Amino acid sequence: MGFFDKLEDKIRFWFSHYPILYGFIGGIGVVLFWRGVWHTADYISLYFLNQTGVVSTTDFGSIWDGLISLVIGSAFLLATGLFVSNFIGNEIIISGLRGERKLTEKTETEVRTETGAIAEIREEVKKISKAVEELSAQGGSPSSVAGPLRRTGASGGKNKR
Repeated sequence: MGFFDKLEDKIRFWFSHYPILYGFIGGIGVVLFWRGVWHTADYISLYFLNQTGVVSTTDFGSIWDGLISLVIGSAFLLATGLFVSNFIGNEIIISGLRGERKLTEKTETEVRTETGAIAEIREEVKKISKAVEELSAQGGSPSSVAGPLRRTGASGGKNKR
């Protein structure tokens, strides 16, 4: 693990205790990043339009205005660990790690199958939760939880006794 990975982890850990400040700094990073992109594009446009003699509507004197915003915004986003998640999104990253296809590439049947499986898992979790609550109400110990869970099928069909 490199220096910057460790630094990012420390910064994210510290900010996790201050979520409002984390969001504020992340928001500033996003705004500075896009401001830098916008101003740099405007400067490049201004440069080429002035070469052809066309009058531009922007009056930025230096390319450094946009580049500095872009660098500072990128630094904020990279340091806080928000750069990739902000621009790509966590779901895309996770599905890529799993080797799954994008949602737009899946067929309707695949989506319905996944949705059905999720609903079944939720029902099973509800059964388990209810069984644990009943045991708690009866004063059952944690070791006695295995019996009712096996009856509800939560062990995945692998009864070991």
